Amino acid sequence: MLQTFFKRVALLWEASDLALIGQRRERRMRLLASLMMPLVGLGWGLFFAIRGYWPIVLMDLAIILCGIVVFILTLNHRPRSANLVLFGALLLLIVGSTLLLDPQTLAAPRATHLYLLPVAVGALMAFRDEPLWLRYGVCLTGLLLFVGLAASTWRPSDLYVLPDDLRMVGSWVQAGTATLLLFLLLHILQSDAAERSGLERDLQVALREEQFVLHYQPQVNHAGRVIGAEALIRWQHPQRGLLGPGEFIDHAEKTGLIIPIGQWVLEQACACLRQWSGDPALREVSLAVNISQKQFHRPGFDSEILALIERQGIDAQRLELELTETLIVQDMEDLVRKMALLVEHGVRFSLDDFGTGFSSLSHLKRLPLGKLKIDRSFICDVLSDASSATIVRSVIALGQSMGMMVIAEGVETEAQHAFLVDNGCSQFQGYLFGRPMPLADFVPFVRRLDT
Repeated sequence: MLQTFFKRVALLWEASDLALIGQRRERRMRLLASLMMPLVGLGWGLFFAIRGYWPIVLMDLAIILCGIVVFILTLNHRPRSANLVLFGALLLLIVGSTLLLDPQTLAAPRATHLYLLPVAVGALMAFRDEPLWLRYGVCLTGLLLFVGLAASTWRPSDLYVLPDDLRMVGSWVQAGTATLLLFLLLHILQSDAAERSGLERDLQVALREEQFVLHYQPQVNHAGRVIGAEALIRWQHPQRGLLGPGEFIDHAEKTGLIIPIGQWVLEQACACLRQWSGDPALREVSLAVNISQKQFHRPGFDSEILALIERQGIDAQRLELELTETLIVQDMEDLVRKMALLVEHGVRFSLDDFGTGFSSLSHLKRLPLGKLKIDRSFICDVLSDASSATIVRSVIALGQSMGMMVIAEGVETEAQHAFLVDNGCSQFQGYLFGRPMPLADFVPFVRRLDT
């Protein structure tokens, strides 16, 4: 149990290094805050327990509990829930401390409420990728509470008020600290905006100067023969070196640059299939390409794919388009129409990361899918977690009953492979069979296995 916990902590920090700079900063700040909350709660809890202020001690215990919950949610990659708990706890803590411990008096001004200003700015950063109502709702809540506390002298009780001489010193300390936090957060917010703008400019340059490259991860059948590959984009950045998709795809989605990037990937994939068509070892190898939501729902996407296939002169059955569950729950009529047209001309479709999204059987039965991909998160725990094993068995049985192929991604050990084979899975993808590799390495890799 303890080993698993530390492993997940290590994986979290490793994943943060693959995210955008702003995402790394936000996640690390949340982790720091979640670790500081128990320390602060414990310190003040002991301080007030010695003086017998038990209602305040209960508030400190709640702070400790919230910090632990935020840390666990962060480890489980649930940033929205973690942020909601974190900012909810901060707002309650600041308001409660202001009303109970730090009321406005003639001798000492109220100062604790000043922390609501940096909290409001922090909310803009933490919820920047969330809907507008959430991002601005949390920020405005903090600002309105600040205005209310700054303009009011009301307090529910004088029982826990700190002495004026202590509060006079504390008002200077808290005002200075809150101002410093506000300055730092504004600096980070400005820096983050500049970085995002710079990243967008760099992506435009990358498209213009063709800095993107494709790597290919082999997909094998039960006999170990390469039957396909997944095309995975990489960015050969002139200063930062080779970057994985986690460094730029999310930003490309938000800015709309995913459309020209996705079109470039499709063109490269089809050109690759044309080259392979003359090679006996590669002519039967299919190529899977991930399609984004914005790209697929673009008007004329289906006709563009068919025109590309005709222009390259490739067998459409060798091209596989990977969709996500998020995509298939939106605008089903448009999705079904485009998929049906492309399938009619030979293009195949697979559903990526099956089991992690929101699709239902009613969606699956309407779509002309040829393959289900079991998400790597289930494969990772399939030998140690009964629920993951049950889900994997169910997905395999579901795919077979619906006449679809089932492929497991993220297969890393022989034991995982054996489990999948025993339960009827016939296609595999993962480090056990090959890592993503440049085309110059992939072609000889396939030829070696074919001999």
